[in-house]
Amino acid sequence: MVSGFQCKLFPQSGKIVNKVKPITLNYWRVNDGPDSFSDIIFAFRKIYSHVNINYRQFRPEEYEMALLEAWAEDQGPDIFSTPNTWLGKYETKILPMPQEITVGRQVLTGTIKKEYKVVLQTKKIPTTREFRENYVDTVFQDVYRPNKLLGIPLSLDVLALYYNRDLLNNAKIVEPPKTWQEFVEDVRLTTIKDRSGNIIQSGVAMGMADNIPNSADILSLLMLQNETQMINPSGLGTAINRPSLIDQNYYPGEEALRFYTDFSNPTKETYSWNKEMPDALEMFIQGKTAFFIGDPSYLDIVRTRAPKLNFDIAKMPQIEGSIKEINYANYWVEAVSKKTAYPNEAWNFLLFMSDPLNVKSYLDRAKHPTAHRALIKTQREDLDLAPFVDEILTAKSWYLGKDYLTVEKAFKQMINNILSGKKSIKEAIEFCAQQVNQTY
Repeated sequence: MVSGFQCKLFPQSGKIVNKVKPITLNYWRVNDGPDSFSDIIFAFRKIYSHVNINYRQFRPEEYEMALLEAWAEDQGPDIFSTPNTWLGKYETKILPMPQEITVGRQVLTGTIKKEYKVVLQTKKIPTTREFRENYVDTVFQDVYRPNKLLGIPLSLDVLALYYNRDLLNNAKIVEPPKTWQEFVEDVRLTTIKDRSGNIIQSGVAMGMADNIPNSADILSLLMLQNETQMINPSGLGTAINRPSLIDQNYYPGEEALRFYTDFSNPTKETYSWNKEMPDALEMFIQGKTAFFIGDPSYLDIVRTRAPKLNFDIAKMPQIEGSIKEINYANYWVEAVSKKTAYPNEAWNFLLFMSDPLNVKSYLDRAKHPTAHRALIKTQREDLDLAPFVDEILTAKSWYLGKDYLTVEKAFKQMINNILSGKKSIKEAIEFCAQQVNQTY
């Protein structure tokens, strides 16, 4: 039986047929290898033996081009994975979730002479309300469009604070910071400079654009926490350059941008990073940076490359006195291609795979936080995932346009324009907003 998602079979709707034509569903994804899904595929094929799953893993740098070339030749995958920030871009390529599907499954029939036959069954799909109840808030906000759902995530990646326990111990810091005010002080205490002012130990990899992974995500988080208008009232652009809705003299986006870039400003007390430093992850692995901001994918990398590094992970700091915690989500969504020849079977596999009882095997192997509310309590018991899982319910994303890569470049250019002195903070954020608005 299909469990967890509560796909309901219409009573007595089954029609027995001798056999169904074997089919193959092509499933394309990034990062996770076939072993991550082997248990799910095996369980699925025990029920739907005529459906073969051809799983293909791509490198991030080749994935989008492979998709575009395949679609151009009408040879794309039946199911594909897309970042949540790409949904607007590929909405026309996606077959939305149907209200019901009809699929065949193998059953054992007969009393004396037992034999396997195929029963055609019609399944109801979870309603929009049920979907919204099952998943954390940001998922529904990202995948829902008027009267349709574009896909289902298997996990939900959020940013968290990796920290070097030894460096914090040496600085007499008892626990990782819970607020940005505490964070600023901890960075000051863990940043060490030589007599010439050169940084020999960094408090945090923050403030730059090009040598810091997730720099655009970190800045987006700071803006969201500071109540910046990431989306304008029309929903067709951004308002990061506009004043606060409460105080017309206060520009929350500018303040967040200033806070971020101060960590790479030699004139500021928080100065702890510059363009001469290597990649932020590399510095953390070498034990030369106290804090590194990253998602769960870095956990295995750090452990593999630095097995003796004494590090831990904490939740992201929040603005002191804020009554509402805000974290940042950047994750992948599984979608069915509009060009699939097997829409019923493709959606059936996606629903089966995302069922809490089934997806758990993938989450356990891949070490990803869940997107499904039903698994949050269980994952909180995992010491590695607990800091990420604790952020899931308050995680947000904001971009719903058609070209996130341009937005990411615009955010990085905004940072570089300030640090190079080419533009003031106001000028830089105005220019960035213009670029973002062109992607809607």
